[in-house]
Amino acid sequence: MPLYLIARLGDETVALEAHHVGSVVELGQVTPVPRVAPHVAGLCALRSRVLTVIDVHAALELPPPDPRPATAALCDVAGHGYALLLDRVEDVVEAPEPTPCPAALAPNWARATLGLVEFGGASLLLLDPARLVDGPSPAAAA
Repeated sequence: MPLYLIARLGDETVALEAHHVGSVVELGQVTPVPRVAPHVAGLCALRSRVLTVIDVHAALELPPPDPRPATAALCDVAGHGYALLLDRVEDVVEAPEPTPCPAALAPNWARATLGLVEFGGASLLLLDPARLVDGPSPAAAA
């Protein structure tokens, strides 16, 4: 069975395929970058590597948390390093392969979701790091 990182985003418990996540860290200073998309929180240095920090709340068009989370899942997408800000990481678990979503999701969630993972009696949205890096659809950003 595959491994999944279980995390919280606001009121939602979500999953990421663990093989996409290199590690989970608490970020230090995030340096804002001018003229980037709103879901790019900035850049940070970690272990002599510069990472682009993605505000997952903004990427999913969710209300911003207060304070901004410092917990991040480190992922490589298309050969570049990203830190995906998550409210909280809960666990890494084994669960069955994902299944398609049986119901229509709101567009912001549908854009970033690969399917459902059944764990602990709950259906968790399986998020795609690459789609989070892409951020909101152009129509939403306008």
